Amino acid sequence: MLDPAARDRLFSSLTAPIRSLALRGVVRSYRKNTILVQEGERGDSTFVLLQGKAKVYSNDAEGREIVYSVVGPGDYFAEMWLDGGPRCASVMTLEPCICAIVGSDDFRDHFARDPAFALELVSRLIRRVREATLKARELALLDVYGRVVRALEAHEGPAVPGRPVVLSPITHQAIASRVGSSREMVSRLLKDLERGGYLELGVKRITLRRKLPARW
Repeated sequence: MLDPAARDRLFSSLTAPIRSLALRGVVRSYRKNTILVQEGERGDSTFVLLQGKAKVYSNDAEGREIVYSVVGPGDYFAEMWLDGGPRCASVMTLEPCICAIVGSDDFRDHFARDPAFALELVSRLIRRVREATLKARELALLDVYGRVVRALEAHEGPAVPGRPVVLSPITHQAIASRVGSSREMVSRLLKDLERGGYLELGVKRITLRRKLPARW
């Protein structure tokens, strides 16, 4: 149970429309690697992430995984139940998380009463459609190397001459999950780029030394 001061700190960083939504929810804590939402299941609760990070992903029976996004404090997810369909992706915590869980009745009431939140939700869904379209385009038109370059440069921005960019902690498996490839393929490409002097590999760390070539 959070004390009032800790609860206030968690909510204070949220935007007004999201804060008023989160205040309608029940606050719960979760350990790292906890599955919050399971793809294919039915559900009618929405999660507002107050602390920590989580990944939105899908996988198949063979364990292959693709990560759609990583969400952080101030994000909300699992709102796609609004159309009556099943969950379209799974969500797992990447570190200990605290969420406010909002039930369907409270969510609908908040949507109806708060025009700012309604506009935010519509804008969010448009962004998701745009991101899904971009992901489909990359999978169809770019090879694995091209998708790896996009993932690395999107992580922190492209390197510029004389100014190496140290990417925030990221693993080869995390990159593979984002680009829809195997970890082995990603590792081979990164090793080739390291030998070419374009980047430096460390433990869960990649340093971009030069702008990555468009083709390899």
